[in-house]
Amino acid sequence: MQLKIGVIKGDGIGPEIVAEAIKVLRRIEQVYNHNITYESLLLGGASIDACGVPLTEETVFQAKKCDGVLMGSIGGDPNSSAWYQLEPDRRPEAGLLKMRKELNLFANLRPAFLYPALKNACPLREEIANQGFDMMIVRELTGGLYFGKRSTEVINGVLTAKDELIYQENEIRRIAIRAFEIARKRRGKVCSVDKVNVLDSSRLWRKIVTEVHSDYLDVVLEHMLVDNCAMQLVKNPADFDVILTENMFGDILSDEASMITGSIGMLPSASLNESKFGLYEPSGGSAPDIAGLGIANPIATILSAAMMLRYTFDLEQEAAAIETAITEVLKAGYRTIDIMSEEKIQVNTVQMGDEICKRIEKTYRMER
Repeated sequence: MQLKIGVIKGDGIGPEIVAEAIKVLRRIEQVYNHNITYESLLLGGASIDACGVPLTEETVFQAKKCDGVLMGSIGGDPNSSAWYQLEPDRRPEAGLLKMRKELNLFANLRPAFLYPALKNACPLREEIANQGFDMMIVRELTGGLYFGKRSTEVINGVLTAKDELIYQENEIRRIAIRAFEIARKRRGKVCSVDKVNVLDSSRLWRKIVTEVHSDYLDVVLEHMLVDNCAMQLVKNPADFDVILTENMFGDILSDEASMITGSIGMLPSASLNESKFGLYEPSGGSAPDIAGLGIANPIATILSAAMMLRYTFDLEQEAAAIETAITEVLKAGYRTIDIMSEEKIQVNTVQMGDEICKRIEKTYRMER
């Protein structure tokens, strides 16, 4: 199969973890007889340094010519990086928001799965961790508070900031359909999260989600307030299958879910449009404090590459091979420092990638 992947190395640890994901993809290419080409793209701080802006029109144009894009984390330390002395619309994250809008990446998928081998790294009580959990957070990505008008001005002598939160019914409908379709392929349960007791946008959200559910009566729908959901994620995470929510709530809840897996370095992410095109990235930040030390966990980025194989290229066997390899590596006791525990084997970023690659070949031979 001929595949073209855009590659955004990102900032901080981004280039290190992306390199390992590319290494794993190259092993998939060799073992499963595919032909993958890679197009280097700039976004975020690296683009500011090279081009003066966080995202150029050329990058958007080139990204659209790819089948999918693999991205490392972007940004830096807001307290020390020169990038954050710039106007907000010229900072690294502004480039990512613009990319999502330009490519119409409205559906963000963030799986959170507790590997049995990492139960000891889970910060929850032992009896909760022993139950395990496997959830998919489906976050609307191109509407809501992050894309509304904003301003800071003096009104009646008082400095006043305003942020506008807008959702249209068609935006809610399409993300709800995506969530119900995903739930049909999982355990058949959607928990729609809102703040219906306060926000008009949430009242519309709940109305449209309920309407969409009428076409998916084989899927169980539950509505939950966002504050309760945040509590239940640490109290009963095994109860969740698919969590459907709007942009800002999804941003917060997915980070919470990542931490109960043991490390944010374990959580991949896919941002999809209405076709099969997607941008795939780890959910964690660029961690500038450990950049260049070779200790970053590349698993989230490698899992993001596996999601690309599954959702953009329909290569289920290849995606499963990567996921199985990661499970086997963790079962064998290999750990980067963020998930390290007693009597385990500590490895660096490159070594973790190498161990995963070895087991991909093993999985392939077992399939044959």
